[in-house]
Amino acid sequence: MTATPRSKPPAGWPEGQSGNPAGRKPGTGEVARLRAAISEQIPAIIAKLTAAALAGDVGAARLLLERTVAPLKASEEASPIAMHGDTLTDQGRAVMLAVAAGSLAPAQGTALLAALGTLAKLTEADELERRITALEAKKL
Repeated sequence: MTATPRSKPPAGWPEGQSGNPAGRKPGTGEVARLRAAISEQIPAIIAKLTAAALAGDVGAARLLLERTVAPLKASEEASPIAMHGDTLTDQGRAVMLAVAAGSLAPAQGTALLAALGTLAKLTEADELERRITALEAKKL
């Protein structure tokens, strides 16, 4: 079955102009009426949920906690390591040894190795620029 390409829909209304200026006003629909009816009962609903959660209702507790407490995110303490060696290879090896010894978290080791890789690319770009400049200087 071959799909026929869709043509673009005809140009709509200009931006900021309604297609039906005499239409229903915002906040007058069914959802707005429902929200208005519920908003009067919110304190009672929260009190009921809290009482149910305190009585051991896990679903009520979960609903309250999901809506009020931000989820916890894993975090790692910064771990200083000694970056011995003059080359990036030596420094990468030091990171790997620190991860293997358990003094550096694997995620931190991964981030450090990625940073060393980026540094290697930047160093390579600088070296290429120096070589090109030297070749151009010789040519003149």
